[in-house]
Amino acid sequence: MEKYLVPVEPSSEAPKRFQRHEWARSLIEVKGRFRRNYRHDLSALLTRSYSEVGVFPHLYHVDGVPCQTLRNRVISSVSYGEPPVPTSRQGISSLEFDTKGIYLVSVTKSGCLTVHDFESLYCQANDVLPLDFEEDESKHVLHLSLRQQLDVVRWNPANQDEVACTSMKKNDVLIFDISYISSEPVEVLRTKRTVTVHGSDVHKGLTDIAFSTIDKSRLFASDTNGVVNMWDRRIGSLPCLELTTNSRSTINSIQLNLENQVVFGAGRHGIIYMWDLRGGRVSAAFQSHKEMCHPPITCWKLASMLERIGTLKAQSAIVTKEVHSINFDPSCPYQLAFHLDDGWSGVLNMYDFEVTHVHCPPPAWLNDSNVSADLLYLRKPSWLPTYSVYAVGSASTNGIHLLDFYPDTSSPCHVDYSEKEERDVRDKQNKFVPLTEAVTACAAHPLNDTIVAGTKHSSLLVISQRKQSF
Repeated sequence: MEKYLVPVEPSSEAPKRFQRHEWARSLIEVKGRFRRNYRHDLSALLTRSYSEVGVFPHLYHVDGVPCQTLRNRVISSVSYGEPPVPTSRQGISSLEFDTKGIYLVSVTKSGCLTVHDFESLYCQANDVLPLDFEEDESKHVLHLSLRQQLDVVRWNPANQDEVACTSMKKNDVLIFDISYISSEPVEVLRTKRTVTVHGSDVHKGLTDIAFSTIDKSRLFASDTNGVVNMWDRRIGSLPCLELTTNSRSTINSIQLNLENQVVFGAGRHGIIYMWDLRGGRVSAAFQSHKEMCHPPITCWKLASMLERIGTLKAQSAIVTKEVHSINFDPSCPYQLAFHLDDGWSGVLNMYDFEVTHVHCPPPAWLNDSNVSADLLYLRKPSWLPTYSVYAVGSASTNGIHLLDFYPDTSSPCHVDYSEKEERDVRDKQNKFVPLTEAVTACAAHPLNDTIVAGTKHSSLLVISQRKQSF
């Protein structure tokens, strides 16, 4: 064979090396570890796959009679000589999954408390339902019409048979046990009536609830007078501690950190407050049984923090806005997301106390939407459990924004984001999912990332990947 070989003179030039892209999936199998941004790349694929797959209107009855939510919706759509129901008394105000994603609880402005079996909703989601569809009410775990406005509902993580709900019109927390059907709560917690208007007592309305995951007897609730109340259910029905602010303005949302040692609250004046339950500057006061009121150890004004972002300040007039909601990222506990009444969303980094992510959608008036009606609702977004994606109901149109709040400069919402490569620009983008109704609250399934949205017409919208047959 050697006689067929042609000798080649050695070249002084170095041979050219071809740059080939590495196969990410193969590298995972070879190296046994994920790339740093692998989860971020997967989140971009996930958000592009979302669409509305099911609509479930609130067509429920109590003892054969339409419930109050259904009656209000019918009166608003068709006039029977009765005065129209105000917008503030309609729609789903809050919803939440339990820790395992088996049940979904929701409350309406009209006063309905409903617990759904999520599997029943999901199995019907991709089916084409007739226009006169009426859901099988026997599949509901619980449906109560309490005949009072309800604004928030939460599961008790220490006892998944318990749900707590409250109203901005009442000063009590109603705790129901879903293991048996009863219209009466198993426990009622009340605040102290300390507000006086023209000589008459006025109830403190409660705006949000948070359970402690470490101490099952502790429960927190914020009110309309700038106070976060804490109950120890072993002691009694009145608060054992009051976390106060320097104003009487409403606190719309509260959150506990991962260790349940720090309480965060935000509301009407666009300020985020922080109380340290371990003590801090008022450690002596926390140990005192005589002094029950404690101020925050620090606070941040979001408008001032947003002004530090030069590119944002150059394009927008930054003014103080009401905070609708704050939420900790379950996959990155130092990220505290906030949502403002003008539709802006962002992230406050708890390590350096700086705003790291911002999303500023077009204003509501640009699409001729009713801004005054939108202000009647506190929009309640939700994090996806594992991808640092924030699901937010749009303030100007029917749909939700899926915001990429990944904790890195590769996130398109990061304040230091730069479009380096064309591939990154194409793949890593926020996603808007158009829907049939305007969204007021979102909840993400803790295991499979399905999103359920509550609407202004009291419907439940299931947002997920469409089923396909092969």
